[in-house]
Amino acid sequence: MKQQRTRFRLLGFMLILMLLVAGGYGVYSVSTYGSRWFGSSYNTRYRAAKKTVIPGDVLDRNGVVLASADEEGKRTYNPDWYTRCAMVHVVGDANGNIANAVDSFQASYLWGFRTSLGERIGALLSNEKRRGDNVTLTVDSGLQTRIAAAFATMPATQGKAGAAVVMNYRTGEVLALLSVPNFDPTGDMTQVLSHAQHPFWNRALQSVQAPGSTFKIVTATSVLDHMKNATTHLFDCSTGATQIMGQNIRDYGYEHHGMITLDTAFRVSCNNSFAQAALILGDQNLRQTAEAFGFNDNFLFRDLVVENSIYPTDNRNDFEVAWSGAGQSRVAATPMHMCMVAAAIANDGIMMEPRLLLRVNSPTGVQRLGFTSKEYRTACTPSLAAQVETYMKDVVSRGTGRSAAVEGHTIAGKTGSAESSLNGQYVTHGWFVGYLDEEENPYAVCVFVEDGGSGGKVAAPIAKEIFTWLTGE
Repeated sequence: MKQQRTRFRLLGFMLILMLLVAGGYGVYSVSTYGSRWFGSSYNTRYRAAKKTVIPGDVLDRNGVVLASADEEGKRTYNPDWYTRCAMVHVVGDANGNIANAVDSFQASYLWGFRTSLGERIGALLSNEKRRGDNVTLTVDSGLQTRIAAAFATMPATQGKAGAAVVMNYRTGEVLALLSVPNFDPTGDMTQVLSHAQHPFWNRALQSVQAPGSTFKIVTATSVLDHMKNATTHLFDCSTGATQIMGQNIRDYGYEHHGMITLDTAFRVSCNNSFAQAALILGDQNLRQTAEAFGFNDNFLFRDLVVENSIYPTDNRNDFEVAWSGAGQSRVAATPMHMCMVAAAIANDGIMMEPRLLLRVNSPTGVQRLGFTSKEYRTACTPSLAAQVETYMKDVVSRGTGRSAAVEGHTIAGKTGSAESSLNGQYVTHGWFVGYLDEEENPYAVCVFVEDGGSGGKVAAPIAKEIFTWLTGE
């Protein structure tokens, strides 16, 4: 009988411990990732709050008011048309057409669910509507408006869909998160709903596309990590084509480069060399490096919902593995993730979690939340990052990314021209990822132009506009 009581006590203790662990994890999950369900249209408390609470303001990092509300609680937006359009995918619109924008994703703050009991009693006693918290973002609306203007005015990108991301690679602060085409949240939604380019789609976070040659950052890292003769091995691009399983892999524009080493192959963006490198590495090694950079991970970020990136794991053959080395096959990533890849190289191999919240203040000015940075993962060693950085600097100084260069500043980058399909038609998406290698300007950039062609011709010039703004030139 005594042994039985001991067993029951032990079982009871274990059950209590399991409940405590489950409860603790529940509190952690809600506090960290609760925004994913809180702003849902299925949340009845959220729907009810919209009738009784005046939502808080949304501001950029410089205090520019992006969204406010009148005394009836109706959402109002920045008076400048250009700012409203450029920021719509970040802030959202009154009808919630943009998934996971700040107005819905940060609903628990904006609609007053984090207010204390004392604050709620005070609002009742004053017979006033309760007000939500004010949310200040890390984004710079001036920078984002300038990038939107570059997309709209440069001949190569006029009318094109695309995205741009700018982040501080040391802290993870997101300074720009642009998706085009955009729209005026105060305008008529009829044409927006029927627009062929789907303006509600946030391409910076949701568009999962072949990264093309920007993925060669990952492949080069893998080669340097796994091949003993990585820096001296000669790749064969003498004919401009590599035949694998009866199919040819060619360079963009059918160029050929002769017998070249890895650094040269990276600078001229040689598909043949990187296809051969992938076969030498093997699928397992290349996948391992890709996953170290976040591919195939489930992105659960505090401030943003980012679609997961893909390094394929099934139906692999030599042709698919070879194409993966050049960022094709079924390799796919968002502009946000490719910006993080470049940022990791800039930050000695450490990839930071992207952050969008700078601070949250109560209606009376009490700070509820301050900025915190968080390391997301270690993508590679500092020595590997330093070696890849030298290759990326060559790309901008004398390679395919020269159009991103800004005189007097040290910039590293990689262009990409990704073969894909759009509405049943063969297209080439243009990419550029890179960063400023400067202590006072720790910024990484990604530019993506849908159906734009060569990344060096369409994406790099927009990156130059961004770097020019960031450096105050």
